[in-house]
Amino acid sequence: MNNISKVMDILLKTYVSHRQPTIRRTSKTESPFKVLITCLLSLRTQDKNTEIASSRLFEHIKTPQDIVKINIKKLEKLIYSSGHYKKKSRVLKSVSKELIERFNSKVPSNKEDLLSIKGIGPKTANIVLSFAYGQEVLPIDVHCHRIPNRLGWVKTKTPEQTELELMKILPRKYWMEFNTTIILFGKSICVPISPKCSICPVRKYCKRVGVIKSR
Repeated sequence: MNNISKVMDILLKTYVSHRQPTIRRTSKTESPFKVLITCLLSLRTQDKNTEIASSRLFEHIKTPQDIVKINIKKLEKLIYSSGHYKKKSRVLKSVSKELIERFNSKVPSNKEDLLSIKGIGPKTANIVLSFAYGQEVLPIDVHCHRIPNRLGWVKTKTPEQTELELMKILPRKYWMEFNTTIILFGKSICVPISPKCSICPVRKYCKRVGVIKSR
């Protein structure tokens, strides 16, 4: 476990100049509502498609009221590139309706309220809290769950378990950048199948748990 800080320092330095995911770039310039909507669009899709869908959508909507009022077919067309667009359109409308009716059209800044909204799960809630409100939480997606297990930091079966274990061992100074950094690492080098171990900057600190074949 003494290597966690060393690994994070190396990865932060490695990816400091890389283009960040759409959701992270949104967080620096936009409202909590746009961060939430972008995150919902990003589920189960590639980042390039999230960027296309969110850019098109935000040309037409700015508030929860805008999403509630927009024709469902038009909404589906705007977010088509994000995939699962029919389901996502229904989720966007449902979430927006709850924001209006229960939270005065504001995105909650606490996890309990966020999770009480149908369609918002733990990862989405933590992304909103971290990226939109600057809170020290750990958004855990598939990369952030898989890679700490591969490194040997944790031994968990679900992202929720990984979040709890990482909160115990990952120094808080890395929490804000953990999600973005690990995603970039997971997409470029530490990929799910046949990771590029030969060029991995943290290979000597990795236990390579579950790695059968590598490049």
